Amino acid sequence: MVSNRTRFWILIALVTISGFSQGMLLPLLAVILEQNGVSSSVNGLHAAALYIGILISSPFMEKPLQKFGYKPVIMFGGVLVIVSLALFPLWQALWFWFILRMMIGIGDQILHFGTQTWITATAHEKSRGRSIAYYGLFFSLGFTFGPLMTNLLSISMALPFIISSVISFAVWMTMWLVRNQMPPQEQQTAYGTSSIKRFGLAIKLGWAAFLPPLTYGFLEATLHATFPVYGLRIGHDVNMLSLIIPSFAAASLLSQIPLGALSDRYGRKIIITSVIAGGIVSFTLAGIFESSTAGLFITFAIGGFFVGSLFSLGITYMTDLLPKDLLPAGNILCGMSFSIGSIAGPSITGVFIDVFEGVSFFFLIVITLVLVFLGVALHPAQKKAASSA
Repeated sequence: MVSNRTRFWILIALVTISGFSQGMLLPLLAVILEQNGVSSSVNGLHAAALYIGILISSPFMEKPLQKFGYKPVIMFGGVLVIVSLALFPLWQALWFWFILRMMIGIGDQILHFGTQTWITATAHEKSRGRSIAYYGLFFSLGFTFGPLMTNLLSISMALPFIISSVISFAVWMTMWLVRNQMPPQEQQTAYGTSSIKRFGLAIKLGWAAFLPPLTYGFLEATLHATFPVYGLRIGHDVNMLSLIIPSFAAASLLSQIPLGALSDRYGRKIIITSVIAGGIVSFTLAGIFESSTAGLFITFAIGGFFVGSLFSLGITYMTDLLPKDLLPAGNILCGMSFSIGSIAGPSITGVFIDVFEGVSFFFLIVITLVLVFLGVALHPAQKKAASSA
């Protein structure tokens, strides 16, 4: 069996492939459905299937992890993703693809839940922020390269799905080299066996840690789904928008590891509030310079540099606030928070730009960031129970 360090990088590789598949599906299916004459509203609803899958599966994951351990759970999630990707070329029915998309959401959430919990439970406290920053970095890398598969549509519609499923299978096979471990259960009886009670306690102790993942989901989905519509309405060219939007994710790649290391040194709360403050400034400037392509490119990049790491910082903060045996519930809630933000973001901002014509789209983003800043800043940091530290 492999060493702990090798196991860590195998888990990171799985996360990268998960990001790759998610990053591929969003634009790839959008283009295919658009070419098939599907309306933009139905196209957008179809895209929500991934996040619906994440939400409906999340409450049921803790018990299997406690019973079977990390490895079987992660491998099952991987199988769902691989099989679903391979089935896409078989039948181009809208409802069939919706189900497959939802299955990938379920599989990805199972995979993320297993890998996140394993990494957070075994990472050294002094380097926890950096370890989880690698998690966020490599997911973002996969998500960034995934859309490139859309270029293969000119060769064959099936080719992107086949290649992604083969790559996913190759990485999934490396999990056979890893020895299974069970999650911490020392105080299971103290918190009860009811998942609802454990979720409630996790929210009570660490609700502020779930705000950054929710905010990241809100921002990522909004900037990818709603901003293109707003950008076209204020006169920007489609090609220019396709360059502006990726600058947010690209800049976040540069800051993931440094911010994770800084959070290890200075504390999670101060770094999270600092990056949110940077996001508030950057998106305020985006609203001021929204008529300038260069201005938007620069402010999106600055915004990504700051708030593009909110998901991984939120997971790390959650790990600081909760006892080890509540980490499975905490990781589930992080994933659910991200999904809620991802679903709510395009819906709320879409209504906003229709109702409040003449008001900058970025105004709503700034207000959201201000509220999250206040929530995290006002949260009273609580120490873990000594027996579970």
